[in-house]
Amino acid sequence: MDIRKANELAGEVLGQLSSVVVGQYRALQQMMIALMAGGHALVEGVPGTGKTLMSRVLGASTGLSFKRIQFTPDLMPSDIVGVSVYNTASGEFSFRGGPIFADIVLADEINRAPAKTQSALLEAMQEGTVTVDGKTHDMSKAFTVFATQNPVEFEGTYPLPEAELDRFMFKIVVDYPDEEMEARIIDNAHSGFDDSDLTTVDIRQVLDAETLLELQGVVKQMHIEESVRRYITSLIRLTRTMRQVSLGASPRAGVMLLLASKGQAVLNGRDFVTPDDVKEAAFPVLRHRILLHPEVEVEGRTPDDCIRDLLTSVEVPR
Repeated sequence: MDIRKANELAGEVLGQLSSVVVGQYRALQQMMIALMAGGHALVEGVPGTGKTLMSRVLGASTGLSFKRIQFTPDLMPSDIVGVSVYNTASGEFSFRGGPIFADIVLADEINRAPAKTQSALLEAMQEGTVTVDGKTHDMSKAFTVFATQNPVEFEGTYPLPEAELDRFMFKIVVDYPDEEMEARIIDNAHSGFDDSDLTTVDIRQVLDAETLLELQGVVKQMHIEESVRRYITSLIRLTRTMRQVSLGASPRAGVMLLLASKGQAVLNGRDFVTPDDVKEAAFPVLRHRILLHPEVEVEGRTPDDCIRDLLTSVEVPR
């Protein structure tokens, strides 16, 4: 697969997504980049903005297997990874995989599950395997997690620890659509669209698992000049010395920013990465990896504000 074909396929998937999910084009782009770059994404937004629908349509348009897990305070690790079941006929235990064994897994309201359950998901995200009763089971090669959380509801939730947040390539913020797009949502519902039933819309399968792996291979092999790689290094290191920041980005963040920038370049139809690709990818890659001092947050500053300062502080390579 060449870059032209990769860009064409990514554009077709985005077209399918945006025809169903209205008013969230940038969030859909970032989900597509995460999928192409082989990363997981944390999707944050208030209820009713289409977070779950995005993942479901992505699964339908790519032909990948899709499972949704509703995270609750009583959810146990075995509920998501599976259990060993005793077979009376054979006299042996056999493994029965849980819903995590899919290509695309939607972890809905992930911050409602306790740390023990979150850690089971963490192993799968980081290692691509799960361990049950001392035996290791491989995940799908296309395994991708899209986890959602509500930014305004804190009762009965367990904040994700920094170690788990760092496993997500992106934190995608889903905001309210503008007035024109919201009017289209109302019109679509009036015309018979039901977001709980995707058969009410025409979704065409563009990819399959094998093609996705080829697409991911194209992203990994994208050309990036040494000066742009050093630009990424400078951005990551500066997050650790900014006066507003109490905890900067990890070396893993630099690797994620590299891969995300390559995915952004493919989406833009180029076979090389530019500093502008890095700048576009910096916000979803870094916003959940830097912690601000409490007094800075009291002033109303956000991680995105600090990232803007960061991008104006580092010299851009030519």
